[in-house]
Amino acid sequence: MTDYTKATNFASKDSLSSGNSLKIVKGTEIDTEFNSIATAVATKADLSGPTFTGTPTLPTGTIGVTQSSSDSSTKLATTAFVQAVLQALYPVGSIYSNATSSTNPATLIGFGTWTAFGAGKVMVGLDSGDATFSTVGNTGGSKDAIVVSHTHTATSTVTDPGHTHSGSVSSNNRNAGTSNGGSVQDPASIGIATTGITVATSLSTTGSSATNANLMPYVVVYCWKRTA
Repeated sequence: MTDYTKATNFASKDSLSSGNSLKIVKGTEIDTEFNSIATAVATKADLSGPTFTGTPTLPTGTIGVTQSSSDSSTKLATTAFVQAVLQALYPVGSIYSNATSSTNPATLIGFGTWTAFGAGKVMVGLDSGDATFSTVGNTGGSKDAIVVSHTHTATSTVTDPGHTHSGSVSSNNRNAGTSNGGSVQDPASIGIATTGITVATSLSTTGSSATNANLMPYVVVYCWKRTA
């Protein structure tokens, strides 16, 4: 904005003696002063709906500095107010995540001490009724699948087509035409056959055991925790 500075000291003309040419107020002097006033006025902000340029500032202690975060009016707010609101949103212990930028939040939002957090882990809400999740900061779990104790059922099918065996007959006979008795063996053959039994067993299996086999659907982001 342009400030008005008076170019002609009109009051000093009163003390000049009559006849002094400087005592006369000239039209050019009036015109110069008028133009300077008009320029200064034209560069001032209007009271109603002003449009600011440059870097406007507010005095310390004005309403713009002391506004609360719950004020939803259109009152002016300073950068100090904005920083106070951001710090209220991200107190110590807060988690900040970003899907594209790896820049430390201290640089991005201008305050706090931040450290990388939760590398390779997902977050889960506290559950006071479950010892696994009842304490903030607890860690656990594994991305490698573990085979849970279980049983399998086997089914066997037995098929026997049937079979037979043959043998020899041995007999003791006396020859009626001789004085001495004798043993007579009838020739015979023994047939040997396999049983023909077939056993077929099928074993049904399910599941798998491998690295990274039990990961939930996930998306990787940059994650930070405010420590101070």
